[in-house]
Amino acid sequence: MQVSLALLTRRRFLPLFATQFLNAFNDNLFKTAIIMLVTFRIFSDPGKEAAFSAVAGGLFILPFFLLSAPAGQLADSRYKAAIVRAVKAAEIGIMAVGAVGLLLYNIPLMLAALLAMGVHSTIFGPIKYAILPQHLPPHEVLGGTGLVEAGTYGAILLGTIIGGVISPEAAAGVVLATAVVGYLAGRQVPPAPPEAGAKNLRVDWNVLRSSFRLVGATMRIPKLFLAIAAISFFWSQGIILAAQFPPLVKNTLGADQSVATLFLAIFSVGVAIGSVIINRLLQGEVSARYSPVAALVMGAFVVDLYFSVRDWPAPPGGTLRSLQEFMDAPGGWRVMLDLFGTAAAGGVFVVPLYAFLTTVVPIAETARTVAANNIVNAGAMVASSALLALLVLLDFTVAETLLVVAAGTVGAAWIAWRLHLACAVALALPDSR
Repeated sequence: MQVSLALLTRRRFLPLFATQFLNAFNDNLFKTAIIMLVTFRIFSDPGKEAAFSAVAGGLFILPFFLLSAPAGQLADSRYKAAIVRAVKAAEIGIMAVGAVGLLLYNIPLMLAALLAMGVHSTIFGPIKYAILPQHLPPHEVLGGTGLVEAGTYGAILLGTIIGGVISPEAAAGVVLATAVVGYLAGRQVPPAPPEAGAKNLRVDWNVLRSSFRLVGATMRIPKLFLAIAAISFFWSQGIILAAQFPPLVKNTLGADQSVATLFLAIFSVGVAIGSVIINRLLQGEVSARYSPVAALVMGAFVVDLYFSVRDWPAPPGGTLRSLQEFMDAPGGWRVMLDLFGTAAAGGVFVVPLYAFLTTVVPIAETARTVAANNIVNAGAMVASSALLALLVLLDFTVAETLLVVAAGTVGAAWIAWRLHLACAVALALPDSR
C-alpha cells in the first residue's frame, strides 16, 4: 500500500489522478445540484420530478452510446495527453453554460450542459485505462489502477455531498472553478504516444458503423461478452436507483434534501467498501466466483428496501423531515442499512468484472475494449431510463420501481455464474478467446 501511495508523489501518475478526481467530482456535483434544484425548488409534482431524474440520467449517458467507439479509437491511436488537454479545455466552456443554467434556474441550459459533459466524459473515459500501462511499469499498474478507482469513488462521494447541500448559486461557481483547476492539472499529464500496435489505427467517425464493428469484435470474446453483459445489468439497475433517490426521499419518505444527499453518499461509500472487500477476498486474482452471490444479495437488500418504504408514514404537520428526524423515525436505520447493503454487494459484484476488460486483450486494445463496454453499458442504461419513464407514466410508485431493480439482479447473477464457469474452463485452456 505504501508503494501505491508513493505514486501520488510522481509526475507520471499524480496529474492523471488529479485530473480524473476533478472530472468525477465535477460530473457528480453538477448532476446532483441540478437534480436537487429541480426536485426541491422548481417542480412540485412527483411525476415530473421522477421523469426529470430519468431524463437527466439518460441525457448524460447517451453520448457513451453514440461516441464511445471513436473515443476508444482516439485513445489507442493518438497522443493521449494532448486529448486530455483538449477535453479539459472544453469542460471550462461547458461548465460556463451549466453555471448560467443554475443561476437562472434554466432547465434547457442545465440539460444542454449535462449532455455536453456526457460527451466530455465519453472521450476522457477510455484514456485513464489506456494511459496507465504507458506511464507505470508492470508492477505498479495494479496499484495505480486501485488509486484511480479509490479516488473516483471519493470524488463521487464528495461531489454528491457538496452538490446536495450548497445553493445553486454556489454550485455554479464551484463547477466553473473546478473545470479551470482540472484543465491546469490535465496540462501536467506526461506525453503518452500511441502503442506500436495502434499507430496506424484509423478513427472511424461514422458512429453507427464504428460502434457496431467495435462491439461485434469485442463481444466475440466469450469472457468479455459475459463480463460486459453483467456490468450492463449492474449499471441498468444503478441508474434506476440513483434516479429515484430524490423522489423517493421527498415523496415517499417525506424527507428533505439533506436525506437525499445522505442516500447518494451511502451508495457511493457502499460501492467503495464493496470494492475493498472483494479485493481482499480475491487477493489480486481475476475471478467472478463471488459475483453471482453478490448479485442475489443485492436483490435481497432491494426487496427489503421496498418493504421498508412501502407503507412509510407521512411526516407530521406536512413538513419534510430533517436528516435527524429521518434517522430518529422508526425504520430509518433499516432503510440506510438496505441502501448500504445494496451498494456494497454491487461493489463486490462489479469490480472483478471490470478486471476482465483489461486482462484478456493486449495493452494496445485496452481503450477500445473499455469503449465497447461503455457502448453496451450506455445502451442498457438508456433502455433503463426509458423503462423508468414508462413506469412513471403508468403510475408506478417509486417504491414499486424497486421491485423492477430486484428482478434484474436475478439475470445479473445468472450471467455472472456463466462467466465464472467460462473462467473455470479457461484454466485448462491456453487461449479461451
